[in-house]
Amino acid sequence: MKTGKVKEMILVFFKGFVVSAGLIIAIGAQNAFVLTQGIKRQHWLIIPLICAVCDALLISAGVAGMGTIVSDYPEFTRYVAWGGAAFLFWYGFKSLQSVFRPGTLEESNRETSTVGKAVATTLALTFLNPHVYIDTVLLIGTIGSQFPDGEKFLFAAGAMSASFVWFFMLSFGGRLLKPMFQKTVSWQILDSFVCATMIFVGVSLII
Repeated sequence: MKTGKVKEMILVFFKGFVVSAGLIIAIGAQNAFVLTQGIKRQHWLIIPLICAVCDALLISAGVAGMGTIVSDYPEFTRYVAWGGAAFLFWYGFKSLQSVFRPGTLEESNRETSTVGKAVATTLALTFLNPHVYIDTVLLIGTIGSQFPDGEKFLFAAGAMSASFVWFFMLSFGGRLLKPMFQKTVSWQILDSFVCATMIFVGVSLII
């Protein structure tokens, strides 16, 4: 394979990585949940894996052309928005309760959620957020679909790689923050941040 062709393939992969990273590295409900579970060291491998795999599936669908289908049915995103907003408001309320009933990291670790609950929450935060479809299926999918057939896979692979790297970095980064969360005030600050994030994203979905 010629050197020029290899460089071109690497550039396409890098474009996918950069586009995806620019969209997912932002304060959001999903990222806040992954970070919180990383700090608690609860299901800190399966949660980022689910987030990354879901992104990969949606990116694949977008690059394959599903973005045009989604854009033709605005009712779909509207229903998802209302369902997502309701879930985020509920989650934000639970976080607000935690602000007034703070604990330490040891106390939080004793309140271990089941794998099923963690998976269900992760899937809800992913698929009940229209922004996820806009970022992965519409934006990344639209950009990726413009590449020739041989390069679409490379662009999609780059975009998926950014998602995997980000979510696992977020989860592992949470583990490194463990010493900070030996104090009650640290959990109050984090729960306040999560509450504000959930409510902000919820409101943004319905206005």
